Amino acid sequence: MALMETRGFSNVQRTELWRRWSGGQSLTEIGEILGKRASSIYRVISQRGGIGPKPRHRSARALSLAEREEISRGIASSLSVRGIASRLGRSPSTVWREIERHGGRQQYRAAQADSAAWERAKRPKPMRLAADAALNRVVARKLRLEWSPGQVSAWLRHRYAHQPSMQVSHETIYRSLFVQARGAFKKELLAHLRRGGKLRRPQGVSRHQGQGQIQDAISIRERPAEVEDRAVPGHWEGDLLMGGKSSQIATLVERRTRFVMLIKIDSKDSGMVAKALAKKIRRLPAELRRSLTWDRGTEMAAHKDFTIATDVNVYFCDPRSPWQRGSNENTNGLLRQYFPKGHDMSGYSQAQLNAVATRLNGRPRQTLGWQSPAEALQATVATIG
Repeated sequence: MALMETRGFSNVQRTELWRRWSGGQSLTEIGEILGKRASSIYRVISQRGGIGPKPRHRSARALSLAEREEISRGIASSLSVRGIASRLGRSPSTVWREIERHGGRQQYRAAQADSAAWERAKRPKPMRLAADAALNRVVARKLRLEWSPGQVSAWLRHRYAHQPSMQVSHETIYRSLFVQARGAFKKELLAHLRRGGKLRRPQGVSRHQGQGQIQDAISIRERPAEVEDRAVPGHWEGDLLMGGKSSQIATLVERRTRFVMLIKIDSKDSGMVAKALAKKIRRLPAELRRSLTWDRGTEMAAHKDFTIATDVNVYFCDPRSPWQRGSNENTNGLLRQYFPKGHDMSGYSQAQLNAVATRLNGRPRQTLGWQSPAEALQATVATIG
């Protein structure tokens, strides 16, 4: 890989970056998880046009570490090249080249030889459409006619049915277009694709991430009628209250009593959000664990995990309709007195958040007949009991 692509990213971070990009997360979300700026994430992804590197694997024809160790043992036992090859079931020429390539019989070391072979294999292989000028010209001509890579690939299979060298997959065409470092096509050909742009989004992922992309989301329209009239306690509305420096806290508001709970959230990662919410909800009495209504933010993509952990269904608002969880929206407005917009909220402990929630729950509310949310909740639980 080029230095520009990898600077500042460990191998683990690069692997996680491409895994999350392939899963449909945005540049900002990936940056928050990895502790990097979105611009840094973009720089890595744009170097490959949004197409992640293929997972590396060892060819079945290549010598394994175990075989190299057997070669090393054979050398130590003064076996001939033919004797070592016989043990491995390999040709003598393969064993001879392996030994000579890594210092000869006196210097051969299995681990070093295996590591060097793995590094050599990282050298970029020439892309087919960069190496085959005739095929390149045919593909480029069709792309300029606004044909999609899929259409070009299908046409080649039909037109050159008996000439495999003139056939190429649509994925290879996409890689040749978007991974400009390979130099197969000029950038101007990207403009002929129906979906323009410098990055190729993972298949099945919308460009408009963050809204309406929750898998198997249960619509708010399927919510039980008892939630709407606020007659039964235990139905909650939730959201993330955003602060500066990509910080946030989760807010939960009980619809009947307007009782609020604040939860420390270190990241918008959906798995972490679901786990933190579930931990808080499980501490409530069973009669106060009935449902949760949330906006369409991807931080609740792991809603199934939350439901499994709590037995509480999550209902999602319609796209761009935050007013459908009005109690939570109103409460978040009140919370801005304690957490102004742009204020970094990452430094607050859970104990400090609990103290803020206690203050807010102690305020009398006109909608509750001037009871406080804490008094209303206590009266509700006493009535149920």
